[in-house]
Amino acid sequence: MQRVIILSPAHPLRGGIASSTERLAQELQQQGSEVVILSFSLQYPKLLFPGKTQYTTDPAPNELDIRPVINSINPLNWLKVGRQLAQLQPDLIISRFWLPFMGPALGTILRTAKKRTPAISIGITDNVTPHEQRPGDKALTRYYLGGCDGFIVMSKSVEEDIRKFTSLQPVAYTPHPIYDNYGPISSRKAALQQLGLPEGQRYLLFFGFIREYKGLDLLLQAMALPQVRSLRLQLIVAGEFYGPEAPYRQMVEDLGIAEAVIFRSSYIPKEEVGLYFAAADLVVQPYKTATQSGISQLAFHFEKPMVVTDVGGLPEIVRHGEEGYVVPITPQAIGNAISDFYAHGREADMTKAVRTGKARFDWSHMASKIREMYQRLKTPNS
Repeated sequence: MQRVIILSPAHPLRGGIASSTERLAQELQQQGSEVVILSFSLQYPKLLFPGKTQYTTDPAPNELDIRPVINSINPLNWLKVGRQLAQLQPDLIISRFWLPFMGPALGTILRTAKKRTPAISIGITDNVTPHEQRPGDKALTRYYLGGCDGFIVMSKSVEEDIRKFTSLQPVAYTPHPIYDNYGPISSRKAALQQLGLPEGQRYLLFFGFIREYKGLDLLLQAMALPQVRSLRLQLIVAGEFYGPEAPYRQMVEDLGIAEAVIFRSSYIPKEEVGLYFAAADLVVQPYKTATQSGISQLAFHFEKPMVVTDVGGLPEIVRHGEEGYVVPITPQAIGNAISDFYAHGREADMTKAVRTGKARFDWSHMASKIREMYQRLKTPNS
């Protein structure tokens, strides 16, 4: 496994998949592999992208070979990139898959390359069944999966989804590693000053791109419950809306919680991410559906307890009653967890558990799992 090619978004594209791919590449390089990331020259057409921009102004990561060559909608490009990939003579091809829309491009690149190289092909499947489903998803996903020899999953629910498509390729589970490439932990006082927030207040944090399945509406309803309202907390909603913002603003007004909600509704640059986590006492992820979540791994890195809903792989990450709460998908359950955290002074013990538990998500674990899968596929009868 001396030369590794990764097909994935990477800088200057923004988002959790790009960031985690860069971190994985750094880990593989530290372990002795030569790594090239083949990223996208065009990831999403503007008509299909719900945000304001696909690009970050953050500086490029150090010492990574990132080549923006993949056009997601140009079949001739897919054939060209597949041939170029084979010419790089990789031992291993890793591809990131998170959306059926990417199935034709990635599936064609993999098939074209595999005709010209004996390289092993491993897919890291963030999602197999999308959160927001559309006609044709299954066919596009099946086409991508057919280009892989094996898979790494970061939640057991994704493994179950893969098995709905195929029983032939091997699948290995490893938890999503922590996002430890977002800088050091800031002091709460310094973070509040930089964010322009008063120090005498307690804060909850909802962080990341805002889509319907992430359940912000449930959290807003929880904020209006008497046991939460009496705590006089403020909820920071930090992230860009990937859908209409107005319904959430209207809900805040209708619930009478305008004084309790702070919207920072724009993309949060990398250098500011740690400030929001440092400012918060508790990170809340009220998701209606999920596989795994990079937000949980940011919370582990910044050593913050969490409330997560009992969906997908989230209960595999957060140990209920230790590092936070795993609750049903209802405003009442979310509100009860928030109330318990403050009413019973859980912050110190849960923060200590998060600090200890983050070792479970070191990047070396994922790199080792990839190497094990590579060896298994290279010598299948051993």
